[in-house]
Amino acid sequence: MAEKRNIFLIGPMGAGKSTIGRQLSQRLNMEFYDSDQEIERRTGADISWVFDLEGELGFRNREKQIISDLTNKQGIVLATGGGSIKSKETRNKLSSRGFVVYLETSIEQQISRTQKDKKRPLLQIKNVPVRTILEKLSNERNHLYEEIADIVIKMGEKSVKSVVFHIINVLNTI
Repeated sequence: MAEKRNIFLIGPMGAGKSTIGRQLSQRLNMEFYDSDQEIERRTGADISWVFDLEGELGFRNREKQIISDLTNKQGIVLATGGGSIKSKETRNKLSSRGFVVYLETSIEQQISRTQKDKKRPLLQIKNVPVRTILEKLSNERNHLYEEIADIVIKMGEKSVKSVVFHIINVLNTI
């Protein structure tokens, strides 16, 4: 039954993981978690501050621990941070502890959804265009998303509602 299975949303920043995760959890009456929000809740500071203070490595270590904790729960929907899949340990936990949905999105869509967001430390590199950063991240990460995904959803212009229904339909067939 779909309600008892963990659902983990992966993909790049701006793919819609948090928005879709919230809607999916409501439709399935499951608890929703966002790994970035959980980091902020546990540290009492926003992601940018954690990055500034501890660097990306410190942030990734926190993220790895939080995802490990959350993936031990049952019947949750989890939206992961875009870079969480850099850790092999995290990829293994995601793929072994739930159903992994990769929300694939274009660079253009990422730019339109993230360009005004100052809470994304990886996009705050001085004198480097956002497109260049996103293309580099895409080259580094897309194959890792694909490696652990149970399904891949090409976001395109799909509505949140249609993606949620698609995921539910797939879950009901397995």
